[in-house]
Amino acid sequence: MYNIEDIFLKTETLQKGHFQYSSGRHGEEYMQCAKVLMYPEYAAQVAQLIADAFKDDKVDIVLAPAMGGILIGYEVARALGAVSIFSERNKQTNKMELRRGFQLPKDARIIICEDVVTTGLSTREVIELVEASEAKLVGVCSMVDRAGGEIDFGVKFFAPYSKKMASYAPEECPLCKKDIPLVKPGSR
Repeated sequence: MYNIEDIFLKTETLQKGHFQYSSGRHGEEYMQCAKVLMYPEYAAQVAQLIADAFKDDKVDIVLAPAMGGILIGYEVARALGAVSIFSERNKQTNKMELRRGFQLPKDARIIICEDVVTTGLSTREVIELVEASEAKLVGVCSMVDRAGGEIDFGVKFFAPYSKKMASYAPEECPLCKKDIPLVKPGSR
């Protein structure tokens, strides 16, 4: 059996420093999930942990926000025998949308699959896409829950790695006050 923390340590997914998250907040720990997804064997193992949590939910579609959720969403869909699609941010409106002919059919059972959840902001944007359709959102999943289980999406939420990681508003950031260089590794 495999252990998610061992996988993240082995692949140097957990990083230390001074980071700006996609939410705009700052922190000293960053989960660079792209590092674990470099290895198909590990991606499949992490995806199986997630898929096992949704195996009884009759999932039709795994919807992942671009960019970070695409690979893990695909692997979770494979493990569940579901379809994999992704949403993208419109550069003009800054809103998430479905493109490339992707659709959420009436009554389709959907889970949203993220790489990392910090505040839930991006996930809530994708939830709005599902709510605007006639599909049914049955759950949300993420490889990493940086909020340590404190976020409620109103549906089942599962992350195989859940740890409360401190984050700060930029004006309150102790790392900024120490003049530690800021890195913006996210997708926004």
